[in-house]
Amino acid sequence: MEDKPVFRDSGPPQDPPPERRRSLLYHQFSALLLTFLSYAAFHASRKPPSIVKSVLSSHPPFDGPRGPHRLGELDLAFLSVYSVSMFFSGHLADRTDLRKFLSLGMLLSGASTAAFGLGYWFDIQHLSFFLIIQVISGVVQSIGWPCVVAIVGNWFGKSPKRGAIMGIWNSHTSAGNIIGSILASSVLEFGWGYSFLLPGLLITITSLFVFTFLVADPKEIGFHTPVLEFEMSDEERTVEGQNLNLNQVSGEEEVGLLGEEQNSNVSNPDLDLDLNLDSGRNEAIGFLDAWKLPGVAPFACCLFFSKLVAYTFLYWLPFYIRHNGVKGQKLSHKAAGILSTIFDIGGVFGGISAGLLSDRLGAQRAITSILFLTLSIPSLIIYRLYGSVSLKLSIILMFISGYFVNGPYSLITTAVASDLGTQEGVLGNSRALATVTAIIDGTGSVGAALGPLLTGYISTRGWNGVFVMLVGSICLAVLCLVKIAKSEVSGNR
Repeated sequence: MEDKPVFRDSGPPQDPPPERRRSLLYHQFSALLLTFLSYAAFHASRKPPSIVKSVLSSHPPFDGPRGPHRLGELDLAFLSVYSVSMFFSGHLADRTDLRKFLSLGMLLSGASTAAFGLGYWFDIQHLSFFLIIQVISGVVQSIGWPCVVAIVGNWFGKSPKRGAIMGIWNSHTSAGNIIGSILASSVLEFGWGYSFLLPGLLITITSLFVFTFLVADPKEIGFHTPVLEFEMSDEERTVEGQNLNLNQVSGEEEVGLLGEEQNSNVSNPDLDLDLNLDSGRNEAIGFLDAWKLPGVAPFACCLFFSKLVAYTFLYWLPFYIRHNGVKGQKLSHKAAGILSTIFDIGGVFGGISAGLLSDRLGAQRAITSILFLTLSIPSLIIYRLYGSVSLKLSIILMFISGYFVNGPYSLITTAVASDLGTQEGVLGNSRALATVTAIIDGTGSVGAALGPLLTGYISTRGWNGVFVMLVGSICLAVLCLVKIAKSEVSGNR
């Protein structure tokens, strides 16, 4: 028998029971931590190819004048399949158990990462072997992002602190890159196969923790879905003096996000409002319908160019440092790999700063992204001109470049994706979040596939051409957001 809405007179909000509040905060923190560790492990397992590039350049079939081209083709194989698979993974994530699906993706990613290292132990010299491994890795790695963003969206809904929360949480990308770089570099001297084995083991072990402890949805433990509770418009809140308390639908007090009680007073003249959390409102949104949501296409296109820049650094920075050196001296493979982590450290602070700034500006994500993108242009130019003058200057300029390059990339893939996936256009449909996230990040991943590929070809003629490509991509990313930024300024978004 269906529960009926219970009407009552509006009154002052009541404090939730302390144990109820502690329970929600505990599970919110657990969801953040486990998804953070999960995606950090995903990125750690993607880092080895960039660390071992300079070593692979002397290993068939990557030696010789066409070596950089083939290394770029490896990146293309992974990232192109990853970007296409992202759209399908988002659809599947909306229709399956997120915890099991995420754990499966992590387990398979660990196996595919370790499998690449077999080329070292079995002295495999066929390009087709490495391409097949990269294709498989692209498919299974695409499972991670739609799942973790959907899980965090389930737990934090339309929180006013979403930019800050997502900015801090999204540092898992840079944290994973740092961990992957350190792990891969630390064992590189023993053979490049070990550089793939260790990150593969890391993500495999992490998958066991995720499968055992992660709670993917508040409803699984008796909490209402935050998205449904907080997305009622002002017109829905008060009509004809009748007040509907959503907490009474379940017969108990519910605790709002971040420890605050949320009382949504919703009226319905016809008294036939369907409040079933499993109703059509939670059905997965269609792919084309998600593309039509306001803001999805412009931010997806912006991420295409932003991710092109970010992933060029992700896959080629250690190689660039190794071949350009510092103070006229070439660094060892290990030193170049570890030094490249400075870019990711800057990215951690950039992502957090972008989230905090966008919140301070009233969730004006486009303006914040344009600011960071614009400042990244002189940062990259100065790094190219003076990054090899001294070690100290290289570290400072690399940090600044990572700060501004990864800021908007982090903001768009997290806070913006969550904003767009839980906007009024989807009528409180929390299950639309994974699809919108997949569209935005999948489109960005197409750019991520293109950047490293072009770098493999352009770098053979000089690195100045690579930086011209990066600066041009940033300019195009800015243009994608100009219209939305104007709307934010005028307050019409």
